[in-house]
Amino acid sequence: MFRILFHAPEIPGNTGNAIRLAAITGAELHLVEPLGFDFSDAKLRRAGLDYHDLAVVTVHKSIGDAWEHLLPERVYAYTSDGTTSYTDIAYRPGDVLMFGRESVGLPPELKTDPHVTATVRLPMLPALRSLNLANAASIAVYEAWRQQGFAGATL
Repeated sequence: MFRILFHAPEIPGNTGNAIRLAAITGAELHLVEPLGFDFSDAKLRRAGLDYHDLAVVTVHKSIGDAWEHLLPERVYAYTSDGTTSYTDIAYRPGDVLMFGRESVGLPPELKTDPHVTATVRLPMLPALRSLNLANAASIAVYEAWRQQGFAGATL
């Protein structure tokens, strides 16, 4: 299925929601340190509810470690200044959907990392900064999964 990558997430509730998203869609969740919380955080546990044991979650010490582990063929970097609309991508299982930290998004060097296939944007009204991280990941994952006919889901 798809692989969600959060680079240096800061808010435990967003990561908890992403754990739940990964569990219910069959996606993997990859987190790149530093994390702005630890896994004992109550907000993380509450947002993820009892889905922690049902999700594939991997923590990587660095983006280099993540690339080495994932060996990605295609990486889509979601950013407010992305050049490709999320609906213009023909997603394939194994794609990495990468998101930055809540406060500042992806650092410039990740947007131009040689692993990145395209920078991607989600539409929003002008003059607004960004979507919530977990919401943005949900939109992207569900579009990718929809294109695969919601493989494995009960419809």
